[in-house]
Parts: sequence; C-alpha cells; structure tokens
Amino acid sequence: MSGVWGWFGGGAAQKKKDSPKNAILGLRQQLDMLQKREKHLMTQMDEQDAIARKNVNTNKNAAKAALKRKKAHENSLDQTIAQIGTLEQQINAIESANINRETLAAMQKAGEAMKQIHGKLTPEKVDETMEEIRVQNDLSKEIVDAITGNQIGDPIDDEELEAELENMQQEQLDEQMLKSGTVPVADEIHRMPNAPKSKIPDYPASENMTNRVTAAEKKAPVAEDDEEEELRKLQAEMAM
Repeated sequence: MSGVWGWFGGGAAQKKKDSPKNAILGLRQQLDMLQKREKHLMTQMDEQDAIARKNVNTNKNAAKAALKRKKAHENSLDQTIAQIGTLEQQINAIESANINRETLAAMQKAGEAMKQIHGKLTPEKVDETMEEIRVQNDLSKEIVDAITGNQIGDPIDDEELEAELENMQQEQLDEQMLKSGTVPVADEIHRMPNAPKSKIPDYPASENMTNRVTAAEKKAPVAEDDEEEELRKLQAEMAM
C-alpha cells in the first residue's frame, strides 16, 4: 500500500516540477499562433489597401469598403500585437522564476554535498594534521642530515696539503736538476712559478758565481744558451 501511495506521491511531485515547463510550452504555442495571425492580418491589410487604390477613381464605394475592412484588420492587428507582448512577458517571467528555482535547488544540493564531504572535519583537526605533517617532515630532514653529514675519518688539514705539495714540487725540481746536471741560482729559482721559497738557499752577494754551481756542472760542457733553454723548459713544466 505504501508503494502505491509512494508512486502517486512521486507522480504528483513530478507533475508539480514539470508544471512550469508545461506552462511555458502552452504559452509558446499560443504565441506562435498569434504571430501567424499577425502575419495574416498584415497580408489582409495590404490586399485591402491595394483594392482601395485600384478603385479610388473608378468605384469609390468599393474603395471605401476596402478601407473599412483595412481599418478592421488594423484593430485586430493592434490587439494581436498587444497579446503577443503580454505572452512574451509572461514567458520570460516564468522562465526566470523557473531558473531561479532550479538554481536554488542546485545550491541546496551543493550545500548538502559539502556537509557530507566535511563530515566531522573541523579546523582544529586540520591544524593537528598539519602539525603532525610538519613534525614528520622535520624528523625526515634530521634523519637525512644525520646520514649525509656523518663524514668518515678526520677532516683534511689544508696546511698538510700545502706542505705535501711543496715537497712534491721540490722533488720534481731536484729530479730536473739531476737530469740537466745544473743547479739554478737563487734569483732564477725565485722567478720560477710555484717554486717553494722555503727550500731556496740564500747566497751572499759577494760570493763568486763559481761557488753556486755543483761539481757536475763544472764538468759538463754545456753552453750558456743551452742552460737558458733548459731553464725555460723547467719553468714551463713547473708552471703546469
């Protein structure tokens, strides 16, 4: 029994919902009929005007009768135009009211959907969740820093690196001197790029040039030009 009453109730609700559409449909049908009548009356007026013009000089009675019929058509046309305007206003009013009702119904459904989506969600719960996320992000960052920041072994001392580099330069310089059989003087060594200054011996200004060379250089019959060329090669290699 309840199903039967529900069916009738649902039908009544659907009929009530469709009543604006049915009203608009009926008004548009009537408007279409009046617009056709408007065109017909205008055609009749044109025909009567043509008859009056045709008989204005030959048959005045026929011309007068045509003008009377034209005036009658004009009155009917004025009434028809007024009815058309009224129907158009009524259609616009019903359409606007129906749109407003549908818009309100859609907004109500949207509000119900928002309530269902939010449920028991509150700003306080959102703040708690965001705080938990921030805590976890900070913890993750600390873990990454702990993993990547724990360097194995002691930090490297720059002074030790400089000392080792100077030793390597001195070894290369000694090796070049052994190969060439010459010992560069202090001034020439000072002009060499990257030459370790702490390893350069200081000679007195009055000391004879012969005291600055090794025994191997005294025995080696090397020309002065060859020594300068060898010295330039050595400087180039030390610069690299």
